Amino acid sequence: MNSAFDIGVEYKISSGQPDLHVLSPQDLKKTGINFVRLQWVDLTNTVRFRVMPVEYLLKLLAAKRGGINIAKVTLGLVNLSVAEGFTPMGEYLYVPDIRTLRPCPFEHGHASLLGWFEEKAPYTLPGGSLSVEVAVCPRTILKKIVDRAEKESHAKFLVGFESEFVLLKSSRPFLTVGAHAFSTSESLRSGDIATKVMNDIAKAVQASGIELQLYHGEAAPGQYEVVTGPLPPLESADALVHTREIIYNIAASYGLRATFAPKTTLTSAGSGAHVHISVHSTSPSHHAPKTPEGLSPLEQSFLAGLMHHLPALPALTLPTAASYSRVGDGVWSGGTYVCWGTENREAPVRLTNPASPSSRRFELRFIDGTASPYLALAGVVAAGHAGIKNKRELNVKDCPGPTTAAQMTEEERMAMGITKRMPLSWEEGRRRFVEDEEIVRAFGEEMREKYLSVNKLANEYLEGVSETDAKLQRLVKFY
Repeated sequence: MNSAFDIGVEYKISSGQPDLHVLSPQDLKKTGINFVRLQWVDLTNTVRFRVMPVEYLLKLLAAKRGGINIAKVTLGLVNLSVAEGFTPMGEYLYVPDIRTLRPCPFEHGHASLLGWFEEKAPYTLPGGSLSVEVAVCPRTILKKIVDRAEKESHAKFLVGFESEFVLLKSSRPFLTVGAHAFSTSESLRSGDIATKVMNDIAKAVQASGIELQLYHGEAAPGQYEVVTGPLPPLESADALVHTREIIYNIAASYGLRATFAPKTTLTSAGSGAHVHISVHSTSPSHHAPKTPEGLSPLEQSFLAGLMHHLPALPALTLPTAASYSRVGDGVWSGGTYVCWGTENREAPVRLTNPASPSSRRFELRFIDGTASPYLALAGVVAAGHAGIKNKRELNVKDCPGPTTAAQMTEEERMAMGITKRMPLSWEEGRRRFVEDEEIVRAFGEEMREKYLSVNKLANEYLEGVSETDAKLQRLVKFY
């Protein structure tokens, strides 16, 4: 295709976004930062933090191995209940990752910082080397899987997120800030409280050093969307955590509650956390002619891996029973058949801008805001990397429409290579995850066991009341 018709903003691994953070430790006091929130994201996708003065943070950073002590049981907590497999014994060292330092524009004088869970004392690996790595640290797991893909498959990734959420005046009774249609000017009228909230969210995202691409009113009552630019997977997940904290806190400052609950009403659209991911080669051998689908061989193998392992991923990407109220056929949520399609929003994987190498990417529509971005991206990269490493062939054909997979006959689906469905329930999602040995191996047995345990306890709490309104209130409070 003539390059003059190439569309979209071009993002390259080499250029990316040069400033992933906007603060250095030495700049903290100069910029009026007095306190730092040392944050972590647990296995239920709950953000937790401890606040420390800048002076103490600087002492930690100067120490030979500085960090704070966190009880190991913390990663197994759901409210005050403890998941099976966790005990009150033992502590981790939580070590700050200074590259994640960002200001908190929603709280004057505060900045936030993420870190790594480490064992206090090193242990010996099978090969004889020492390690302090923690098998259930979400950031560590994502980093390991991405590093493995880069080393073994010469593949790098850029990831951007869409954050859909609903602004509530009240959760009891359930009352949104308004009722508007998709992207209408009514959703952002001058003087409306939602407009003020969204303006402040936009400014705070930018002030945090995160690229804001756009925001607008979405399709459900009180629903809005914030879209942020691409970064490498770990940095992108970190930026999403910060973006969500901005959304929660700015809304709260106006007396509202923001919720990323997958579905707040049965009669309107749900809220997703769609991922846009592009795959880039670091090896000259990958620069071969395009495949018939218009993809590079690397992209095709990545997609083939996704298609093969897709049924295992919803345990990570749709981790609550409520998640399955959002996804379905005919509601633009990605559908229930394992397939992909060019500009097809009824497929779980949408190929967008296929003829534009500078902006071509996959949109993953089977993810919502209850999912940990670290674990969700780890699963996606592990699946794609498996396809590249195993040179898997793409047996599912492009499903561009106008007929969706759900509308096809069984014979038509077979001809397209569409032979599997996504999990249709929380229970099935967990089972399909356990059955996929390659994905489980990428996460490790300890992570599999403890994640499923915490996930089970969280869903017992969320589903532990019979009334629909009471369930929604629990979900909204949790997410």
